[in-house]
This record gives sequence, C-alpha cells and structure tokens, in this order.
Amino acid sequence: MASLATPAHGADAADAAAALRAAGLKVTDSRAAVYDTLRTHAHASAEDVYLAIVERMPRASRQSVYNALGDFADAGLVRRIEPAGRPMLFELRVSDNHHHLVCTSCGAVVDVDCAIGAAPCLEPSDSHGFILTTAEVTYWGVCPACARAATPPLTEGTS
Repeated sequence: MASLATPAHGADAADAAAALRAAGLKVTDSRAAVYDTLRTHAHASAEDVYLAIVERMPRASRQSVYNALGDFADAGLVRRIEPAGRPMLFELRVSDNHHHLVCTSCGAVVDVDCAIGAAPCLEPSDSHGFILTTAEVTYWGVCPACARAATPPLTEGTS
C-alpha cells in the first residue's frame, strides 16, 4: 500500500475531536487517527487505515481500527461501501446520497454525485410500499488510466 498523507497535528486534531464529540463518541488517540486518515484518503479499507496509522502509532492494533470504523459507521460519521468482490471501504462523505465509480482493472473508486433529482436519486418501478430514503448505485468500468494502458499506441503504418 502506498503511504497515505496524514494531516499535521493542531487544528486538524481539534477538528477530529470535534467531529467525534458531535457524533457522540469518546475521543481517543486511535479514533482521532482513524478519522484523520479517512479525511486524507477517501474510500480506504480497514487495512489501508491500519497501515497508515501504524506508521505513526506503532502500538496501534488492527482491532482498534476495526472497532473505531464500526463505531463511526454506527454513529453515522462514516459511510461504509461494499463493492462486490472488494474489501469494505469507508469514507467521511455521508451528508448526501452520492454514488461510486469502480475501476474493474485497478480497483480505483471515485465519487459521483446523484444521477438525477433529489435523494434517493432513482425511482424503482415498484416501491412495494417502502418509504425510500437512499439509493446506492455502483457504476463499474475502466478508469481513464487503465483504459490508456490497455490501448496499444498507434505505430507507423497503421491507422
């Protein structure tokens, strides 16, 4: 995994503490580190978060990261996404009903705003009496970098 950028201490640490308190969660160094990591790396797996944190907090445990992510999801502080065949991913963007683009080649995940109208964005042909609040859409395809890598360059004598 590539090293994830981490915010400087100070104002960012205060922002993490404020966000945790606002969500009704106790502020701990581990939780603040998880929050800060998600702020700098959207769509991170629990393992990505752990590896980023252990670089600066060598005594951090995987279990504390998993616990924090579960607590954050339960409190509505993070959104958990589960692209088929991929590890569960977490992001701090929870205030809207956005969707995701997933590259089937490299696994890159990109946010895409709601396709049409207000949440839940899509209208099913039959709601079966459900009161809809959210639509979760995942678009699958090949990202521009992978598409460029897969396209052989034109050589002289070909058109």
